[in-house]
Amino acid sequence: MTKGEIAKQNFESGLNCAQAVLLAFCDDLGFDADTAKMLSAPFGGGMGRLREVCGTVSGMLMALGLASKNTQKAELYRETQALADRFKADNGSIICRDLLGLRIKGKDTPVPEKRTDEYYKARPCSELCRYAADLLDEFLAKSKEEKE
Repeated sequence: MTKGEIAKQNFESGLNCAQAVLLAFCDDLGFDADTAKMLSAPFGGGMGRLREVCGTVSGMLMALGLASKNTQKAELYRETQALADRFKADNGSIICRDLLGLRIKGKDTPVPEKRTDEYYKARPCSELCRYAADLLDEFLAKSKEEKE
């Protein structure tokens, strides 16, 4: 399975979007899955359903931080911006409410919606989990090739 398929499956098993993406990389990065779940839990729904930065982007960037051997802020921020720019170019935004087509301003109710077949059909979240994880996997593979 690709990282994207794992992330999509994680989301569809009940994890939030940030958890789904981050956990797709835990085994490879040697990071404890339970800790990853706790760390990324507040980032679902655009940070606690505030509908700000998409949780898939947050999870992707958490995994980038774990994968990065570079402690130079400028380089890590360049990589962060490159990934965010690519995500935005391909999906139209990195903002949860925009990606969901919501016309709300500000936060949403803190109560998550029930996960039903209709929920999954109406939202792009599963595919965004897949996209973000595959994007990071591609980025990490390319970075590794360049360093060899």
